[in-house]
Amino acid sequence: MDWIAPGLRHNRLNTAMRLSRFARLAAILVSALTAPCAEMPPAAGPVPILKASEIRPGMKGTAWTAFRGSTPEPVPVEIIGLWRNAWGPGQHVILARMGGEAARTNVAGGMSGSPVYVDGRLIGAVSLRLSVFSPEAICGITPIELMLEVGEYDGGVPPDARAPGTSVARAVLPLPPLLLTAALQPAGAAVGSEAVLTPIHTPLSFAGFHPGVLQEFGPVFRQLGVTPVQGGAAGNGSGPRPAPGWERALRPGEPVAAVLITGDMSVSGLGTVTYNDGRRVLAFGHSFFNLGPVDMPMARAEVLFTHASAFQPNKFANAGEIVGALRQDRHSGLLGVLGAEARMVPVSLTVRSLGETQQVRRERTFRFHVFVHQKWTPYLMMVTLFNSVSNLNDFMDESTFRLSGKIELEGQPNLELNTMQAPGELPVPAPMLLAGWWGDKFNRLFLNAVKTPRLKSVNAVIELLPERRVATIEGAWIPANEVEPGEEVPVRVFLRPYRGARIEREFRLRIPAGLSRGEHRILLSDADTLNRIETAAGFMNRFIDLPQAVSLINRERSNNCLYVSLVQPRPTFFYDDKTLPSLPASVANLMQTGRTAARTLASSTESAVEQTVIPFDFVVNGSYALKIQVR
Repeated sequence: MDWIAPGLRHNRLNTAMRLSRFARLAAILVSALTAPCAEMPPAAGPVPILKASEIRPGMKGTAWTAFRGSTPEPVPVEIIGLWRNAWGPGQHVILARMGGEAARTNVAGGMSGSPVYVDGRLIGAVSLRLSVFSPEAICGITPIELMLEVGEYDGGVPPDARAPGTSVARAVLPLPPLLLTAALQPAGAAVGSEAVLTPIHTPLSFAGFHPGVLQEFGPVFRQLGVTPVQGGAAGNGSGPRPAPGWERALRPGEPVAAVLITGDMSVSGLGTVTYNDGRRVLAFGHSFFNLGPVDMPMARAEVLFTHASAFQPNKFANAGEIVGALRQDRHSGLLGVLGAEARMVPVSLTVRSLGETQQVRRERTFRFHVFVHQKWTPYLMMVTLFNSVSNLNDFMDESTFRLSGKIELEGQPNLELNTMQAPGELPVPAPMLLAGWWGDKFNRLFLNAVKTPRLKSVNAVIELLPERRVATIEGAWIPANEVEPGEEVPVRVFLRPYRGARIEREFRLRIPAGLSRGEHRILLSDADTLNRIETAAGFMNRFIDLPQAVSLINRERSNNCLYVSLVQPRPTFFYDDKTLPSLPASVANLMQTGRTAARTLASSTESAVEQTVIPFDFVVNGSYALKIQVR
């Protein structure tokens, strides 16, 4: 038996070792199954919450955010404490120290909204960072209670709405009383080395834009707390319709993009999803532009890499397919609805480069959609047009741009727009002049105080001419100063182009048969001379309606024409979009009293009645008057 004993002892040892390995494996499996969000990214659906009042220093938690790709990674978090009333009365901020990859990158732009869990319970979203040059990744966390308040402002989803294929109700978490107001948003940037918690700057990715565009327009975005960066767009840019598979999009911790422009050019703000109940999504943990109710496309995103920096760490990302629409942009976060479609304006800009003989050398068409908002749509139209005409090898400092466009409106006449813009002596490039003119037309449409316009489409053709084409009215001539009513008078006008031979144009002007005797003037002028009073009258009227705004814009003269008018010594009044010559004084006084007293009645001491228009392939400026005596 002695020889058996060692064998038995060996078998018993092997069995014990096998049992020990099995026990360790079982322990690992049990630990993996019971660990609260330690290994697997959070899923959409109901989740228990931990209120800010229950937060204690030293608690350990996990934040989820994507450093690359779209799959969120766990980041260890240690709670420092609750900073009471940091954002205002009753609005606390949870302070925490981030470890793991975030300790290397610091609290980066694009992390806004990263959900934080303690013991498997959601406490809020990473939304603030500590000043600049911080040696530690100190973050501020917006409590989930404040973010849930955003849902109380949203009426876009019925109370009994359910997520596709689930029984999750509209509000799966209790909503506290209203505490939040949009006016409490803190400043968007810290100064110097002050230890100030500020909202994490949102990386605003520009795809398809020349770097010079970011330099020209970047300051405006930075003032609003977003950081312009060059980015990319992975979506097909077909428009705001949600892509197939939107039901499975935007899980907590995944990157999300708020889309301002999509298509051949795209602009989108990057953040992170905090919560997804299956249909409604909370993100960012702070505002985007703090607009309140919005109708903005919401898209997937893919992080390319996270730039580590103690000064300005940022995620660089591609905007992906649109999967829904943002409905609220509030102080403590964004709320979006999966599967919803936001209204956007389809835009087509064709840019042609012309040669010396006006032949088309090169042509390119840009198609994209623009976010609809009374303050942002005009600015975005300006940015995209500037980018379209600047991003060309054919561009020269002395180039002239000729634009013809059409804005199709729902329920209103179309806008027909024409202009030429050439460089002048001021240090403003012609593309910026053209973009400013273009944006002003949308600004006037959206800022009427009565009705918001609904734009169906925008189309424009911009031609680039390889020289400065500006001509100034130098003088004019008629054979005799005395004329008869009904007589046809030959007129010769002279224009001096920029660095070119004088241009001479002759035409015949018929004197109106009913023109009174006495002294009159023939005014030969550019468009601005005639537009000035009418445009000013429109701006002075606070109650101008959309049809009147459309009428005023359509009546504006084009700056590549010379206008011939008869000036008579009688006043003309301008009321809304109407020109009222020879208005009796008694009627004018009546219009300025009673119910219409708040509506401005602008006037001019003389009346300029337009007689004929002479087109030029130049930007025409200046004016000249000929005196005539009617017998």
